[in-house]
Amino acid sequence: MDGNPTFLSCPDHSPRRALAPPRITPSSSPALVESVKDLYDFICSGPLVDRIGYSKEKIAESIDRWLRCGSQIARLFRLNELQLSEAEKVRIYHFYIPVFLWCEDQVIEHRDKYKEGDDIPPLVIGVSAPQGSGKTTLVFTLDYLFRVAGRNSTTLSIDDFYLTAKEQNELRERNPGNALLELRGNAGSHDLQFSVETLESLTKLTKEGMKMKVPRYDKSAFGGRGDRADPSVWPDVEGPLEVILFEGWMLGFKPLPNEVVKAVDPQLEVVNKNLEAYYNAWDRFIESWIVIKIREPNCVFQWRLQAEIAMRADGKPGMSDEEVMDFVSRYLPAYHAYLPTLYKEGPNGSKPEQLLVIDIDEGRNPLWGS
Repeated sequence: MDGNPTFLSCPDHSPRRALAPPRITPSSSPALVESVKDLYDFICSGPLVDRIGYSKEKIAESIDRWLRCGSQIARLFRLNELQLSEAEKVRIYHFYIPVFLWCEDQVIEHRDKYKEGDDIPPLVIGVSAPQGSGKTTLVFTLDYLFRVAGRNSTTLSIDDFYLTAKEQNELRERNPGNALLELRGNAGSHDLQFSVETLESLTKLTKEGMKMKVPRYDKSAFGGRGDRADPSVWPDVEGPLEVILFEGWMLGFKPLPNEVVKAVDPQLEVVNKNLEAYYNAWDRFIESWIVIKIREPNCVFQWRLQAEIAMRADGKPGMSDEEVMDFVSRYLPAYHAYLPTLYKEGPNGSKPEQLLVIDIDEGRNPLWGS
């Protein structure tokens, strides 16, 4: 790009056209003006902008918003926004901000359905993504951006609804020899009635002064086997609540014909039967969906291994390579069985305009859709 172009242009993934440049305050230095123009080009080159409905014109018009979100995320992760690495720029401007802007539009459309004076329930946004794919960090970032934008939000994970340690032991005893139900994780290891009660209560937090505690799960309890955390440490959520970010590795999974799951792993048959109750417990509450799509389920092993190696390097207790393989092996059959249908059909009840599918690579960065 030369020093003083009269318009900005994007890389050629769509027809070129002249655009008004993003607004720059008169006091901006030439270097800052140039850096904003470069950032504009970088934003336009991202794989998600078309999917979230942002044209080059719309990006130019909203560039202040992109810059503001970028600054907020940099502060959140203690990064120098003027010296971001390429990987950090990709994560912020090609991933987190586009997803947040899509979510914000979903919230606006949801709230516009109601008349003034109505009790408006919070929008539940489901985030379905395999373990290790970065969903927890994504949800953490979205929650932060909603809050600094003035929207009251909360986060919830399917992990928060795991059975208690005692109940998990009973589940294991009822299914002797089934490795998929020996530990927490697969369908059958969640307290679905507790899920319904929690989600119903959260969606009723529509007024000032309303408050409730949301559950949390302690994965470190009982030597890593886990247990529901004591209610005394559950965080409070106050109304009026506008957004619930609900994440999980198996959100949106649908039961399949028995012969299909048995061909993947005979132990899945009982898991598949358990899955029949999950739509009413979880998915029916979700109005907008984000689905993180991976190319190969075996990525989960590598991602988990990286996390454990990092923990061990920091002097924290972490699983050995063999323990990681054993842990992940209990989830892989479900991934192999259910992900193809999720990716092909979307979650039950999802609408195309309320579904954002994000393909990611092994580095957890967004790709152009397949």
